[in-house]
Amino acid sequence: MNRISLKTKSISLVKPLIERLPLIAAMCRGLRDQFEYFTDKSTTTPWGFKLAGNKIMAQGSFEPNETKIVRDLLKNMDILINVGANVGYYCCHALSMGKPVIAFEPIERNLRYLCKNIKDNCWSGAEIYPVALSNSVGIIEIYGGNTGASVVKGWAGIPESYVTLVPSSTMDVVLDTRLRGKNVLVLVDVEGAEKQLLEGATKMLVNDPKPVWLVEITTKIHQPHGVEINPNFKSTFQLFFQNGYQAFNVDQDMSPVIMEHVDLVSSGSLRFATHNFLFCESKATL
Repeated sequence: MNRISLKTKSISLVKPLIERLPLIAAMCRGLRDQFEYFTDKSTTTPWGFKLAGNKIMAQGSFEPNETKIVRDLLKNMDILINVGANVGYYCCHALSMGKPVIAFEPIERNLRYLCKNIKDNCWSGAEIYPVALSNSVGIIEIYGGNTGASVVKGWAGIPESYVTLVPSSTMDVVLDTRLRGKNVLVLVDVEGAEKQLLEGATKMLVNDPKPVWLVEITTKIHQPHGVEINPNFKSTFQLFFQNGYQAFNVDQDMSPVIMEHVDLVSSGSLRFATHNFLFCESKATL
C-alpha cells in the first residue's frame, strides 16, 4: 500500500470517530483550513490567471464544458453575478476577461481564498458579499464547507454537527434594480437552495434585459436521507418559466428543456444527462 492510499484509509477510519465529537471535529477542521491556506501556493491556470484553493480548478480540468460556455457567454455580458462563488473560479475567469463581478460566498474558508485569488491577480472590479442569498433577511444555518456547503440539513450526508451560522439576505435587497440596462450573467451553485434564492430575486428575474442564468439543479444526488427526488426541482423550473424564460441543458447540444421534461424527471420517468441548466429569454440571446 503506497503512502497516499495509506493516508486516505487512515483518514476514512478516523473521520467518523471525530465527527461524533463536534467540538473536536470543529477544531480539526479549523486547523486543517488554516494549514491549507498558509501552505497552498497559487498555481497559474491554463488561462493565465493565478488560483489557489482547489487544485482541480487550477489545473483546468474542472467543469470543462461549463467553463467554455461561461467564457463564451461572458464575451457579450457587462457583469457576472456569482452566487456560491466558492474560491472564485468563475469570478477569476470573468475578471481576467475584463468583466466586473458581484460575488456572494458565506463560508469563511472559501471567502478567504476568493479574496486571495483576486488580490494575487491584482484585479479590481470585484464586489464581494460574505452572505448567503435566500428568500429572507436574517441568520441561517449552513451545513458543511468547501464546495459542498448547503442550507439543506442532511445534504450529501453532511453531519448535522458540521454547521455554521451565517448572515442571509436576498438579491432583491442587495442589488434592487441597479443592474437595469446591463447584460447580466448569473451563476448559481447553492446546493439545493435554488428555489429560495429565486424567491428572493424577483427583481433580477424581470431585469431589463433579462439575465442569462446558469444554475445547478440536482434531481437525485446529494438529497437528504429518505428523499429520493429534489422536492423543489419542478417548482424551481416553474419560477423561470413563469417569468418568460426558456431552459436548456448545459450539454454539447444545448438541448431545450420544456415543462413536460421536468414533469417526467420529477416523477422519476426521465433522467437529465446534466445537473446544470441555462435559462434565458431565447436561445438567440446566448
